[in-house]
Amino acid sequence: MGCRDVHAATVLSFLCGIASVAGLFAGTLLPNWRKLRLITFNKNEKNLTVYTGLWVKCARYDGSSDCLMYDTTWYSSVDQLDLRVLQFALPLSILIAVGALLLCLIGMCNTAFRSSVPNIKLAKCLVNSAGCHLVAGLLFFLAGTVSLSPSIWVFFYNVHLNRKFEPVFTFDYAVYVTIASAGGLFMTSLLLFVWYCACKALPSPFWQPLYSHPPSVHTYSQPYSSRSRLSAIEIDIPVVSHTT
Repeated sequence: MGCRDVHAATVLSFLCGIASVAGLFAGTLLPNWRKLRLITFNKNEKNLTVYTGLWVKCARYDGSSDCLMYDTTWYSSVDQLDLRVLQFALPLSILIAVGALLLCLIGMCNTAFRSSVPNIKLAKCLVNSAGCHLVAGLLFFLAGTVSLSPSIWVFFYNVHLNRKFEPVFTFDYAVYVTIASAGGLFMTSLLLFVWYCACKALPSPFWQPLYSHPPSVHTYSQPYSSRSRLSAIEIDIPVVSHTT
């Protein structure tokens, strides 16, 4: 397998990255991070559930799909530390993942539409496909770490709230959506790393050019021996022997 070809691993990693970014975007906007269930013992009243998101808060009666109270200014008055951290972590993770997707796309397009014999005058301007995929894999890993850590913290902070107040707090499905999306980012990173290690020798630097030199570059006649080409400091010195 060569780095010059667009393989199924790179295409699959790109699609997986798109799905993961979409999941992170959905988890960021969903108002279902934490539920506060208020139970009443009055038979004439209905139980009330408050759904808390990163940006909005919604209160509903049991059996109703309409919000009795919809607070659109919740993002500026969040009093729960884990949600406040997620307000910064998830958008940052999305930006990093989008940058990784752009690098992935640049690498694939450069691989698919590049000429087999590039112009030597433009050699310094050539895009290294393997380098793009390698850096994209690192960015995907970073984005997954940034989004996964505070999402897992929600479980522990939920236990802290139940101990501090009453056991009325539960986490909602937006937590699972975000954790699954972070796992998708790690899978994308793993696919890119596996592709890179399989198509390129590990000792070689990732910035090494991937194209083949034109025939005119390496077929001209050499005025020196093959031994002198191997090392710049090896010089053949003739040995003169004197006979007596």
